[in-house]
Amino acid sequence: MGTVNRLIVIVLFEGVDLLDVTGPPEVFSLVPREATERGGYEVVLAAETLEPVTTAAGVRILPDTTFDEVGARAIDTLLVPGSVEVDSEQRVHPVAEPGTVARVKALAARTRRVASVCVGAHVLAAAGLLDGKRATTHWSTAQRLAADHPAVRVDPDPIFIRQQGEQGEVWTGAGISACLDLSLALVAEDFGEGVALNVARRLVMYLKRPGGQSQFSVPLEQVSTTRRVEDLRHHILNHLDQRLTVPDLAAYAHVSDRQLTRIFKTELGTTPHAYVESARVERAANLLESTDDTLERVASGCGFGTVDTLIRAFRRRLATTPSEYRARFRITPPPPSGAPHEPA
Repeated sequence: MGTVNRLIVIVLFEGVDLLDVTGPPEVFSLVPREATERGGYEVVLAAETLEPVTTAAGVRILPDTTFDEVGARAIDTLLVPGSVEVDSEQRVHPVAEPGTVARVKALAARTRRVASVCVGAHVLAAAGLLDGKRATTHWSTAQRLAADHPAVRVDPDPIFIRQQGEQGEVWTGAGISACLDLSLALVAEDFGEGVALNVARRLVMYLKRPGGQSQFSVPLEQVSTTRRVEDLRHHILNHLDQRLTVPDLAAYAHVSDRQLTRIFKTELGTTPHAYVESARVERAANLLESTDDTLERVASGCGFGTVDTLIRAFRRRLATTPSEYRARFRITPPPPSGAPHEPA
């Protein structure tokens, strides 16, 4: 019996993000080395014509085939990368060119599984492929996706989301690093968790992240426009192990409790309590990745007080537990019991 390769078609168009196109194939290319069964993926780049496509990075890519040609084949997975334009005020606008949208809609109708990379979700939404579905995209364009496509249930937090539709599976991913996780999840679905784990190891992706893992980091969130709030942010980050209640923060900023809450809502789009918890979870996650500290020590050092409070915060923010997080993201595994620590 011959080798069977699943056909993955990556959509190309002018201005496409280079890493959106090149990242996932790196994952797929390693499957034949790890799969015990014969087979893997055939990845082809498809565009309107066979002329070179210039990416957002200025690098030109040569398509393997045209949309018309590949449309006659049985497509297993249609992968739709994204692109953005930045205006004079540095505002980001996702690109969903009507010609590309029409091609994606037509190809999706004969595809088992459709997946978007980063802001490629805007193309899927414009094609009507996300209507009535939960979807994610890069955090910087999530509000725009929700505003432009109210029929889509936008969740800006997960790194990827899988939804089952009448015409097959639809996956959306948050960003290029997150979409390596999405690609690994596709591999796991097709060839099993063991193959996906071995591929992750070859790529030095210490372990696959679950789809529910948050894409947000506190430093990436909206930057405030006032010095007072910036001072508050730095005060919080430098005193996470101390009391940081609304009255405490209001006293530090010399404002009333009500005014503090209003400032946080206006400037950061959240409440003081939610911001502090996010910052504490961020610090705890860093400690779990890089140290052998016990959960009790992590909880105390980050201001949670108890392990139970730490666990509840991780479940709310990251949809996982501290122990599960450490197992997935531990940067250097602890030495065997009784073994001496070796220099790095």
